Amino acid sequence: MAGRDRVVHLLRQLERAACRCPAHSNTFHQGAGASTCTVRKTDYAFEMASSNIRYGEGVSREIGMDLQNLGAKNVCLMTDKNLSLLPPMKAVLESLAKNGVKYKVYDNVRVEPTDTSFKDAIAFAKNDSFDVYVAVGGGSVIDTCKAANLYASHPDADFLDFVNAPIGKGKPIYGAVKPLIAVPTTAGTGSETTGVAIFDYEPLKAKTGIASRAIRPTLGIVDPVHTLSMPERVAANSGFDVLCHALESYTALPYNQRSPCPPNPINRPAYQGSNPISDVWSRHALNVVSKYMKRAVRDPEDLEARSSMHLASVFAGIGFGNAGVHLCHGMSYPIAGNVKTHSAKGYSVEHPLVPHGLSVVLTSPAVFNFTAPMCPERHLDAAEILGADVSQVKRADAGAVLADTLRQFLFDLQVEDGLGAVGYRKEDIPALVKGTIPQERVTKLSPREHSEEDLSHLFEASMKLY
Repeated sequence: MAGRDRVVHLLRQLERAACRCPAHSNTFHQGAGASTCTVRKTDYAFEMASSNIRYGEGVSREIGMDLQNLGAKNVCLMTDKNLSLLPPMKAVLESLAKNGVKYKVYDNVRVEPTDTSFKDAIAFAKNDSFDVYVAVGGGSVIDTCKAANLYASHPDADFLDFVNAPIGKGKPIYGAVKPLIAVPTTAGTGSETTGVAIFDYEPLKAKTGIASRAIRPTLGIVDPVHTLSMPERVAANSGFDVLCHALESYTALPYNQRSPCPPNPINRPAYQGSNPISDVWSRHALNVVSKYMKRAVRDPEDLEARSSMHLASVFAGIGFGNAGVHLCHGMSYPIAGNVKTHSAKGYSVEHPLVPHGLSVVLTSPAVFNFTAPMCPERHLDAAEILGADVSQVKRADAGAVLADTLRQFLFDLQVEDGLGAVGYRKEDIPALVKGTIPQERVTKLSPREHSEEDLSHLFEASMKLY
């Protein structure tokens, strides 16, 4: 058998073995060599992209040498006000000083960034000629640093040029950006692995972002010691982000059912739909979450559990960074963006806040109950990984079983009792639906098509969890 034919044969075998549910039953190729975008409406290929990752206890001390190796002359170091006083920042600063690296610190990153806070960081970056960027923090810091690097490297671009459509113009990024080293301090967003930067677009009170492989970090330095500084609720909400990254990417519309087929590889989105490689990472992340998350939340000194969740964040990041997420994330953006008075425990911020991981997970029971009919095997597989006995469960009950499993998981970790507990009422649902509509980049990856009425029902079902 010729080498190329053997690869096609193996891919077919892989898919047959994986899942025969409606959303995952297509073969990977529609005939040898014939699958081009001139003859088909959906994509026929997927692409794996990820940052280089270095993992190890105390590995942050190497960053000064990395910057020397890059020939850095003027480093932009970004963090937030709270982290600037904590051990992760101290470790990085000591390494920079030891290796004689010149740098300037920007510590005005906003937790849950906005277009205004992004623009402030961009102005700081444009005001100097930085040749390398370093981000020390959670997803908010890393995403802000990605945006600052992008726009400082494209000084003539309008802010909305690279922002995802329909809010922005969604233009491809052709020009080069500077190297960016990310040092994640939370075990959640996976931002150190992805080319995605998320922010609240204040004029619409909705989250959007920039998504391009061009802005992913050059290197992610994953030092498990840093997770010990996370308060209990930050650990919980970060972990819920990992959980939903894994679940959503594993159940996303398959890449070869996503449309349109890109006319040029540069137009192939970062979020491509579920695929055989992302599936491996997402499913493994789910296993780690099941085994270690409760321990990591309940005992901040449990280095094994917190280290494992830090790695799970990376695993899920590689999975969803290439497959994408869908309804939980799409619906979370208006939940976070329309926050009224909710005060988040464990977060040193002065503004009302529904933390990202919490805004994502509150709709998860309703969402997966809704999407299950399209790929019940995957939903049952996820429920089993999370501890459910599915040996006697019918495929038709997959959604209810996964929803119940998630509710119990959230109850055990003392999660607020639905959207009602974070300040939302039934009369807020139209605004939440309106804020979800622009999130087509992710919502279109739901394995099940949905209407505005469906979204209304999902928000209503999420008002109370228990």
